[in-house]
Amino acid sequence: MDVVSHLINGEKCQSPNTLPVTNPSTGEVVRQVADGDRAAVEQAITAAQAAFPAWRDTPPSRRVQVMYRFKQLLETHADRLVQLVSEEHGKTLEDAMGELKRGIENVEYACGVPELLKGEYSHNAGPGIDAWSNFQPLGVVAGITPFNFPAMVPLWMYPMAIACGNTFILKPSEKDPAAALAVAELLHEAGLPKGVINVVHGGRGAVEALLDAPDVKAISFVGSTPVAEAIYTRGSANGKRVQALGGAKNHAVVLPDADLQNAANTLMGAAYGSCGERCMAISVAVCVGDGTADRLVEMLLPKIAALKVGAGTERGLDMGPLVTAEHRDKVLGFIEEGVSAGASLVADGRGIKVAGHEDGYFIGGCLFDRVAPEMRIYREEIFGPVLCVVRVASLDEAMALINAHEYGNGTCLFTRDGEAARRFADGIEVGMVGINVPLPVPVAYHSFGGWKRSLFGDLHAYGPDSVRFYTRRKAVSQRWPSSVETSSAEFSFPSSGS
Repeated sequence: MDVVSHLINGEKCQSPNTLPVTNPSTGEVVRQVADGDRAAVEQAITAAQAAFPAWRDTPPSRRVQVMYRFKQLLETHADRLVQLVSEEHGKTLEDAMGELKRGIENVEYACGVPELLKGEYSHNAGPGIDAWSNFQPLGVVAGITPFNFPAMVPLWMYPMAIACGNTFILKPSEKDPAAALAVAELLHEAGLPKGVINVVHGGRGAVEALLDAPDVKAISFVGSTPVAEAIYTRGSANGKRVQALGGAKNHAVVLPDADLQNAANTLMGAAYGSCGERCMAISVAVCVGDGTADRLVEMLLPKIAALKVGAGTERGLDMGPLVTAEHRDKVLGFIEEGVSAGASLVADGRGIKVAGHEDGYFIGGCLFDRVAPEMRIYREEIFGPVLCVVRVASLDEAMALINAHEYGNGTCLFTRDGEAARRFADGIEVGMVGINVPLPVPVAYHSFGGWKRSLFGDLHAYGPDSVRFYTRRKAVSQRWPSSVETSSAEFSFPSSGS
């Protein structure tokens, strides 16, 4: 059986142990992946350290030539990469292609790094003194990425990190590792020197080795909040710069004046796309007024019933399976608990069968109405095809509900009222806000990140914040006294006038 290997110093290598990789549409093991240990991580760090000095000293204009070629290769090999994502994750081919395209946008942004790395300069900042600052790479940096976007999230991280002059170690999810390895291999085909990008697979042992290694200067992470907090705490305690994006409970507020047909259509994709396995998925619809809720539920029900669910590798589908049997069972447990808590399960996707894929990890679209804030299905991130409807009396009540939640990743408001939209955008305590846009994922030249317990660290992912995260500023003050100038010692603190 095929084994997805590590990629260290430009060479594929294995570990003594492997982990199974399953096709969630069939329940069958399709390949194995190397289970990296501390030794594999140390080997990758050694390679990255050795490659750093030469890559750091490579002019940014030459670094981005690699990125231009990399972008072209990603587009050329898109169909193969999308097939790998769908086979191991379960998302539809169309959704996987959308993921890859958003990742490519981040490569495009990294191609502008010569402009982004330009520092600041002041002539005669003091008597005969010139001052400037520049941005210098950190060294060896690492990224730990989740199963739900195996191609896109790594492309949030290492294109900019590498373009800024760092060397990189990627630890992708062991659940769907093949696409991450294939994308990294294309970087070498684009001309990246050996050791600048390294891929180490594995589970907790590989993650802990990266967190503890003193030569890894920064860690980027995307995943659940408990793990994000643990990574931030351990990495920071070890002196690293850490950026850890966590979980979400994203609310869509629907006002009575909203275009309900548009809201219903876009909520379908936002709630059920990728089987709800998105950190930006809308999982709560907060309806202002019972009339609004009744009409929205009435519109959603036939759309949910019409969802096309099947093997992700087939075209023309709306949803594929969940990523693993364990995750499917976890989502089923949430649904059962919601019913027990008294919420009204008006659309029940449990028990769905896909012909020819009876062993796949499928759940159909589920819709709960009359969900209360104290219920676990409201409080916690389900990460499945489950949408909860909460009824409130006013926009103020809706905003208070959202602001009280521990997560603050994304939210949106459906309305035709500009005043209400402005008040919502200004007053909501959430990092990414949409107005009639249910998935307000920033484009590549803005940065991505939530508030509260959805982000641990000071800087958001990709965009302008990524340049700040993967570099450190150096300020230089320079003076060249004239050959005839004489001066005596001065003991007062210098200022720009002296």
